Amino acid sequence: MADNQWVREYKASIMVCDAQGTILEMNEGAEAGYASDGGRQLIGANVLDCHPEPSRTQLEQMLGTGQPHVYTIEKRGQKKLVYQAPWYAEGRYAGFVEMVLDLPAEMPHFIRQG
Repeated sequence: MADNQWVREYKASIMVCDAQGTILEMNEGAEAGYASDGGRQLIGANVLDCHPEPSRTQLEQMLGTGQPHVYTIEKRGQKKLVYQAPWYAEGRYAGFVEMVLDLPAEMPHFIRQG
């Protein structure tokens, strides 16, 4: 992973799972964000086992269809963007990447023309 070392300290939570939901990799942000659930020890666990209903059913559908899921949450007063999207290996669906980014309380929105 030397070529992708930037991912370890990137200021977002990044978690990767395979098409069956097995957690393959986590960066430092994900390790910290999921520390109370085991942090880095979650690698090798199934993401489905980490979520209660109705989140578990949503994740099962995502894994089965390969459709992205994007939403915002607020946790302890911090707004966050959750972006869960499929990744591919040699053109074949291989699983999901979840990125969670902190959002500022106020954020500009631009409409670009062209």
